[in-house]
Formats: sequence, structure tokens, C-alpha cells
Amino acid sequence: MEAIWTSVVAVGGTLLGSVITHVFQRLSARRTEQFTRSEALRQEWIATYTAFAAAVEDYRHGQAARWYRKAADPDGEPFREARDEAHRLRTVARQALYRVKLLTDEAGVARAAELAYRRTQEISYAEEQQEHSSRDQQAREAIEAFVSTAAPLVR
Repeated sequence: MEAIWTSVVAVGGTLLGSVITHVFQRLSARRTEQFTRSEALRQEWIATYTAFAAAVEDYRHGQAARWYRKAADPDGEPFREARDEAHRLRTVARQALYRVKLLTDEAGVARAAELAYRRTQEISYAEEQQEHSSRDQQAREAIEAFVSTAAPLVR
């Protein structure tokens, strides 16, 4: 009879060990999957936020070139080329802005991105050099504010 009880305890212990191992493996797999997903999302945020900052910075430079060419000769070919390039850069920046808005749940990041885009767009509306310099500075500050707002999400 002792041999039967010994066998029952051994089988019970083996089954209990198997169940506990299975439970811990599932928990570990779930944690690994969550970590992998969160890390992939973090990498996507980094790529998106970096691409937006680069695109809006390029757009800012394009807007400045457009403004200076217009001030030099509003009917000249260099202005038309700069205007067309600024329009192309605006499209690239707008696409990057859409990606930021689609990817982030943080309203502050989306607002900061929208503000950086708008401030950059406003550069070419300046009438004189001082206003142009002021708008360019506002755009630079808005881009920096976007980066500062987005940075904590990717750390």
C-alpha cells in the first residue's frame, strides 16, 4: 500500500510541477511579448518624431530661401524655384505631421507638432526683414518645443 501512495504522491507532484511550469511560462511569454511590442512602438516613435523634426527643419530652410528670393526679385526664376521647393518641403513636412498625429496618443506632442508646422509655414508671410527674423525664430523655438515635448516618450 505504501508503494501506491508513494506513486500517487510522485504523479501528483509531477502534475503539479507541470501545471506550475506552464503557468509561469505563459506569464513569461506574455511579458516578453509586451516588452517586444512596447520596444517596437518606442522605436517607431523615435523614427517618426525624428523624421518630423528633420522635415519641418528642412521646410523652415526652404521657407527662408523662398522669402529671400522673393525679397530680391519677386518675378525672377530663382524665386519661382525656391517657391516650388518650399511647396515640396511643405508637403513632406505635412506628411510627417500626419504620421506624428496617427502614431501618438499624447495630445501635447500632436499640438507641439502642429504648432511647429504652422510657425514654419508663416515664415514666408513676413513683409520685412525684422518680421522674417522674428517668424524664423518662432519657428525654431516651436521645433525645439516639439522635440522637448516628444523626448520623454522615447526615453
